[in-house]
Amino acid sequence: MLFDEIELPGAFIVHPERIEDDRGFFARTFCSEGFQERGLASVFAQCSISFNKTKGTLRGMHCQAPPHEEIKLVRCTMGAIYDVIIDLRRDSPSFRRWAAVELTASNRQALYVPAGFAHGFQTLEDDTEVFYQMSAPYHSESARGVRWNDPAFGIVWPPTDARILSERDSQYEDFTG
Repeated sequence: MLFDEIELPGAFIVHPERIEDDRGFFARTFCSEGFQERGLASVFAQCSISFNKTKGTLRGMHCQAPPHEEIKLVRCTMGAIYDVIIDLRRDSPSFRRWAAVELTASNRQALYVPAGFAHGFQTLEDDTEVFYQMSAPYHSESARGVRWNDPAFGIVWPPTDARILSERDSQYEDFTG
């Protein structure tokens, strides 16, 4: 696996390192030693999938409040997503900054999302599936979020003919932190 730290400290794109031959290739998508060597979470307590029928579906921006913060490793296993994270760590030099990566079934990359970040995505294709590994079980009382189009962050989302959101995701209040 290859790890590329992106512009928000602690966040990484994880690339599978392919070993190819005439049959195709083999690639490791997770190795606890590789994560431990970089000081990253190497134990995940929960795995989930999100299946999205329609291009333009937007989920997020979600986070968990302390003490139930979670680290996520996010991979797109079918289709494609525009994956966005926001640094909500008040003591971070990148507080309130966002970054985005395109995760696709064909590029097989994953995004490592540190604790203290909000996370969300917009589907770029119909029938898109996202696979999550989380460092802690979901704790509903700690579920929080920030609005996907909050001017405090200025996220630039890909244009779409129809954006589909849940009522909850569309009604988060303006960020005041």
